[in-house]
Amino acid sequence: CRIMAGKVKWVTDIEKSVLINNFEKRGWIQVAENEDWNFYWMSVQTIRNVFSVETGYRLSDDQIVNHFPNHYELTRKDLMVKNIKRYRKELEKEGSPLAEKDENGKYIYLDFVPVTFMLPADYNLFVEEFRKNPSSTWIMKPCGKAQGKGIFLINKLSQIKKWSRDSKTSSFVSQSSKEAYVISLYINNPLLIGGKKFDLRLYVLVSTYRPLRCYMYKLGFCRFCTVKYTPSTSELDNMFVHLTNVAIQKHGDDYNHIHGGKWTVSNLRLYLESTRGKEVTNKLFDEIHWIIVQSLKAVAPVMNNDKHCFECYGYDIIIDDKLKPWLIEVNASPSLTSSTANDRILKYNLINDTLNIAVPNGEIPDCKWNKSPPKEVLGNYEVLYDEEMAQSDGHDRELRSRSGQSTGVKGNRARDSGKPVLTTWK
Repeated sequence: CRIMAGKVKWVTDIEKSVLINNFEKRGWIQVAENEDWNFYWMSVQTIRNVFSVETGYRLSDDQIVNHFPNHYELTRKDLMVKNIKRYRKELEKEGSPLAEKDENGKYIYLDFVPVTFMLPADYNLFVEEFRKNPSSTWIMKPCGKAQGKGIFLINKLSQIKKWSRDSKTSSFVSQSSKEAYVISLYINNPLLIGGKKFDLRLYVLVSTYRPLRCYMYKLGFCRFCTVKYTPSTSELDNMFVHLTNVAIQKHGDDYNHIHGGKWTVSNLRLYLESTRGKEVTNKLFDEIHWIIVQSLKAVAPVMNNDKHCFECYGYDIIIDDKLKPWLIEVNASPSLTSSTANDRILKYNLINDTLNIAVPNGEIPDCKWNKSPPKEVLGNYEVLYDEEMAQSDGHDRELRSRSGQSTGVKGNRARDSGKPVLTTWK
């Protein structure tokens, strides 16, 4: 790099080799000769340093990086929930029909994140909610960690003594050394396949937040647990039952190194179409796309939309047995390490297609470029939402899409007219 060569941090040798192969193919770098290059693939910590007020750099027009300066507004578990809650309240205040609630006070169209509290800040609110349904199970996660580290399940208040009250002062005990946690209502009725719990890892590329333009990668996958699911309280400590993270599951006795406990999204579609029907399957994926777009809209106002930036997020979605999708978290640095041969192919293509959109035709990067690449360079990406296009329509059909008046996933047919109807959030 011109300025930051010493600051680039590769997570693994595999990621480094895949990225370098892609960079060299475009003639951007010559690693052996240590030439200057303009495209930076950086860790989130390096990005912080680059855009730091005290130690930051001024990037030139031919320098682009792979994270937004404050990406953590979406990728930190606590901030994601906070921003989504704020987004709902703002829509409610504006009188938007998207913020409509049912008779029980639940959002009809924006209920896609499990009930969540921040600890220690929201401890009292959590206790109040817990006591409404004392038999419920909750999952605790440290806000700033990944790969399943530090996660555990509880179904009794006594199990979180680290975050318990001080009996003398009735005030919340908060040690400065304690890391902030989120505690969420556990989805204890997940959709099971072969008796096992799974989640979806989906890749979403954002080229700009204002106006919002994002792309969905068609080659996502399901991550399966190695042990059959049971809601039994005796198995709350068995992470091979509850957590789908490959970083955890690969240590299980039943982990299969050939398929890695993964299914492609297309296989999941086929399975659901054959067992639940095509219509409900299309509706499910429409709702998943809706969740992704609304989560991005929620953070767009607070995101530092630097023109030198783009970002590929890893979305984790869980589907319950009623085929309702839930947003669990969004990853700023989804793993590019391959656990199987198919995995390596998928992630190589993911990087390749991402770079083709960020810098079409392998040309010298230009941050002033309008970031609307031609369709032929999208590869396995498809446009998920283009705010400029939606606004130029001049018709707000979002509510109709949500309430079923149009089915909304690219060309699905509206029941009344038989003609394909696209949702405006597309």
